[in-house]
Amino acid sequence: DANIEGAKLNGADLRDANIEGAKLNGADLRDANLGGANLWDADLRDANLGGANLRDADLRDANLGGANLRYANLNGADLEDANLAGADLEGANLGDANLAGADLEGANLGDAKLDGANIEDA
Repeated sequence: DANIEGAKLNGADLRDANIEGAKLNGADLRDANLGGANLWDADLRDANLGGANLRDADLRDANLGGANLRYANLNGADLEDANLAGADLEGANLGDANLAGADLEGANLGDAKLDGANIEDA
């Protein structure tokens, strides 16, 4: 439940970190390594996650509304019931990701890789 809104964490190594419920809205996490991190219920509205590694991250119920996820690696990430409304996912790797129940309204999925992704009720 840490409040680190607007933090500059670009390039940070946060692999397997427990950031559950954190307030990271507007944070700069470009090219950060968040592989396997627990971001369940985190507030990442308008965060910049361009090029970030979120492979196998837990993003269930996370708020990623308006976030920049261009070319991010979300392979195997759990985004069940996440808010991705208005997010930019251009070129993102969502292979094998769980997007069940996710809000994708207005999201940019141009050139995104969705092989094996679960988009049931998204």
